[in-house]
Amino acid sequence: MNLKESVVNYYRKDDIAIISLNRPEQINAFNVQMRDELYEMLLLFQNDNSAKVGILKGNGPKGFCAGADLSEFGSTPSQVIAREVRWQRDLWGLFLKIQKPIIAQLHGFVIGSGIEIASFCDVRVASKTSKFRMPESSLGLIPAAGGTQTLPRSIGLSNSFKMLLTNSQIDSETAITIGLIDRICEDQQLDNEVFMIAKQIINVESHLIGSVKKLIRNSLDYELSIGINKEKYQSKTALRM
Repeated sequence: MNLKESVVNYYRKDDIAIISLNRPEQINAFNVQMRDELYEMLLLFQNDNSAKVGILKGNGPKGFCAGADLSEFGSTPSQVIAREVRWQRDLWGLFLKIQKPIIAQLHGFVIGSGIEIASFCDVRVASKTSKFRMPESSLGLIPAAGGTQTLPRSIGLSNSFKMLLTNSQIDSETAITIGLIDRICEDQQLDNEVFMIAKQIINVESHLIGSVKKLIRNSLDYELSIGINKEKYQSKTALRM
């Protein structure tokens, strides 16, 4: 019996969980197996009481994620079927439910689904040589992993239109200027930079981390007055803990 090699890895270093996309030869192209395993690893992270913060990265030197693996799907009808299967397991909803921070560690190619996955993370750190692109429209597709919803929240409407409809590639300097990423560092410093941020976060009490993340995540869904009241309630609750 041939067992499939795992395409998403999970391990913990003290309070920090590291989740790694593991298809380096395919630049971690996102396929159904990766979707399923990433879902399971995120559940593991959510339920791992020893993990206070997560790092999501891609193995191999070429990139974080080269987008959806269209070679797996073959013809256009197969692509449609595969995308419908993705919707049945709500990976993206799970990202939103997790109340622990996740840092996206980005390098090389960050394409299509790679950008969408990173957009569900709370902090995005990229190496200087990273390249970003959303090619779906040029392939006759609409993003199916939240890109039309997450991108406007981080880079605004006009930048979202440009990325989603022109298939233009941007570098890390442009990405940080428009708000797609939060920090840039030299390629060789990427691991250290991400771990430094993770260590800063784990110094905060766990219940405060969860409350702050929930408030920030929900802030764009509320009118300002409702959001302020939610914050007031969470602040009082935190004081009683």
